[in-house]
Amino acid sequence: MNTKKLALIGFFLIFTYAQFSYAQEISSTKFGKGLLNIVGKDSTWSMKVGTRMQILSNFSWTDNGENKFASPEQNFLVRRARLKFDGFAYSPKLKYKIELGLSNRDLSGGSEFTRNTPRYILDAVVMWNFYQNFELWFGQTKLPGNIERVISSGNLQQVDRSLLNSRFTIDRDMGFQLRHHFYLGNKFLVREKFALSQGDGRNVTEGNLGGHQYTTRLELLPFGRFTAKGDYKGADLSREATPKLMVAATYDLNNNAVKTRSNMGNFMFNDTGLYQTNISTLFLDFMFKYNGFSLMGEYANRDADNPIAVNSDNTETGDVVQVGRGLNLQSGYLFKNNWEVSARYTNIKLDYGITGKTPETQYTLGLSKYIVGHKLKVQSDLSYLNIDDGFDTLMYRLQVEVHF
Repeated sequence: MNTKKLALIGFFLIFTYAQFSYAQEISSTKFGKGLLNIVGKDSTWSMKVGTRMQILSNFSWTDNGENKFASPEQNFLVRRARLKFDGFAYSPKLKYKIELGLSNRDLSGGSEFTRNTPRYILDAVVMWNFYQNFELWFGQTKLPGNIERVISSGNLQQVDRSLLNSRFTIDRDMGFQLRHHFYLGNKFLVREKFALSQGDGRNVTEGNLGGHQYTTRLELLPFGRFTAKGDYKGADLSREATPKLMVAATYDLNNNAVKTRSNMGNFMFNDTGLYQTNISTLFLDFMFKYNGFSLMGEYANRDADNPIAVNSDNTETGDVVQVGRGLNLQSGYLFKNNWEVSARYTNIKLDYGITGKTPETQYTLGLSKYIVGHKLKVQSDLSYLNIDDGFDTLMYRLQVEVHF
């Protein structure tokens, strides 16, 4: 981001604060609860302003068959830098969320379909509780996909998400979501989520490039709600007094998809424009927590009607849909001094006949210190990646998270 854009953002925040100081009620907050909590004097709106950053160092060694694990590659970067705004407008039943990404990783991915501009907007969504337990969402936000993706990157148990997520996630998109929940008996909670979205990924400005994307998710919580929404947070920071479990399934169909990973990955081009095919993705996952112990599991399976992109004369373009399956298991234990040890096993098997990629297995050990929960923490992990008929990789990461 250049100096002019930074200055404009700074001016906007200062100007907003000055205006609100005269006309609104502004409360100071505890660390991690937002920079500002603002409520209109007539109580018809509110806004919480927050920011967070992740500073990452990464070291990796590759076994190239000659000098095993010699000469590490090093990388230091601002992994994430975000601005967040949320609250309600006119009524507490009409909520909103805006999240902007400012790091290079957040902004990358611009193309002719995003007018070759940085992708600043992560979330811009309104959520209307229009009747009892029904909510209608409209805007750009995360689809109800695999649990690891929906967990905020600021609430992860390890430094970053697994290979399963990077290969199969369906991430953010623009569209509608309908959400509902009800109870069976006193505790058994059932949550239903359905999304109709554009299917091309976030920040696309050039219209609907393929068909539409349909996502449905069912969540079962037989022992009731987790404390402090712990079903969508890594580690059992609440130290659940009784066992809590969520079991869920998601099915996603991207009709006439134009990217190699549903609404993610690269655009598939041919001699007539964009190659299109139907892509379906199934996720099965669970989260269990009890007394500092946590266990999460995910299974993903992706298929496509015609996964190999072709031209009008039926010659192959070189683009293929990343079809296959993956398994991710992750567990951790939080000690009373807020140190946590964790472990993760991930196995990825893409269809070799289509993708040309051999199976991958990754083993990860993590160590985290939660100073103020997920709002201020230091995390490190050590991973060993084994690729069939490929080079093995050893990776060490250290990351600091600060979340205001």
